[in-house]
Amino acid sequence: MVGLLVVSHSAKAAEGIRDIAAEMGSAAAPVAAVGGDPEGGIGTDATAIGEALAALDADEVVVLVDLGSAVMNADLAIEGSDKTAVVADAPVLEGTVEATVAATSPKATLESVREAAERARETSKR
Repeated sequence: MVGLLVVSHSAKAAEGIRDIAAEMGSAAAPVAAVGGDPEGGIGTDATAIGEALAALDADEVVVLVDLGSAVMNADLAIEGSDKTAVVADAPVLEGTVEATVAATSPKATLESVREAAERARETSKR
């Protein structure tokens, strides 16, 4: 199964996005959330991202991130991981919701879930 990892500069934001995705997308998809710096402030931490990636009950993972350094730290965590993971170029909230739905398909692949997340960029707000 393909899992999802939400990475945000804020632990509360990451957890909130995970919760929204579970309620609006699907609670059946494994979704983890990690955010904040090691002191509990705003930021991201490659070690914490790597630990969340390792703990996620999925062999393949699509990582959704919020801002610049989250991408860099997610890439570092993926490089040090035994799991196959990719960072989606998607809006973090909308992409996570779309990806949770896609991840529950019996035909879901890492690529199809990443593509579902990235299609969220095209969703109009009006």
